[in-house]
Amino acid sequence: MKDIARDLGLSSITVSKVLRNHPDISEETRQRVLKRVAELDYRPNELARGLATGRSYLVGLVVPGLLHSFFAEVATGLSNVISTEGYSLVVASSEEKHELEEEEIRKLMARRLDGLIIASCGSGIELFEKLDRQSQPYILIDRKLPGLNANFVGIDDKKAGLLATQHLFEIGRRHIAHIAGRINSTGLARLEGYRLALSEAGLPYREEFVVSGSFVDTHVTEQGYAAMKSLLRLPQRPDAVFCHNDPMAIGAMNAVLEAGLRIPEDIALIGCGNLFLTSYLQVALSSVDQHAALLGERAGKLILDILRAKTKPPVRTIVLEPNLVVRRSTSRN
Repeated sequence: MKDIARDLGLSSITVSKVLRNHPDISEETRQRVLKRVAELDYRPNELARGLATGRSYLVGLVVPGLLHSFFAEVATGLSNVISTEGYSLVVASSEEKHELEEEEIRKLMARRLDGLIIASCGSGIELFEKLDRQSQPYILIDRKLPGLNANFVGIDDKKAGLLATQHLFEIGRRHIAHIAGRINSTGLARLEGYRLALSEAGLPYREEFVVSGSFVDTHVTEQGYAAMKSLLRLPQRPDAVFCHNDPMAIGAMNAVLEAGLRIPEDIALIGCGNLFLTSYLQVALSSVDQHAALLGERAGKLILDILRAKTKPPVRTIVLEPNLVVRRSTSRN
């Protein structure tokens, strides 16, 4: 790095900032440095850098599953932000297993990661209390843990359920079912929003219209399919269904079409997440946008703020507002 600085008549700090993609370097200087870096095939020694600074310049992301594109979009937004400060992202999956989540977190801690971003699949807080005692910076995303005062970034899940169900009522549906998620903060809040919308519309809450189970992200589409099949077997089938997330809605859509029914004429469907593939389905899927990439960006900015702080900053909660995205699956008859 000193050789590059000397060759170009720059300071070593300037060269370092270019290599860390720091924003306060002019494009001309950046290109000069990168050209010389390429000529020399220079690679910074990250281990030496870590020993000098006391940091690994790594941030860990622990998610329930890697097949759900929601978390892929979160990871993209997160990585885009932390890379501007020279940090790299390490991703681990818990496969919705609490024991595996704890194991992955311990592995990441052993690598002396500077910060952790966690979408927890568990309900216990003991491990997180240990992280607090060890002054390990971390942020919870998407899912809260009762009794834990932790930094959090997510959406208003109750409002997501409310928006989706209100929309189904507004297009004239009166027999609205819900394919629910896991029994965690996300699943319970969306169910609460669903129930609130029914109450406000003067519609009864019917137990048989709520189908739930121990869902995991690796099989969530299949479970949406199975849940919809069970709703179709009811003496009075629903005329609309709010699904906990988009992959569940895709499974439900497959079951409806397989039964020879029309979407939305016979049954209207809406999901949650607004994932990139929803507009390309056989019937374009209406959804509630969770702003996955923005969620990742906000988590990235928050973890950088925490890592820059000289003393532990106050706990922060960032809640993004969901919004409705209407497509063919809930168009009016």
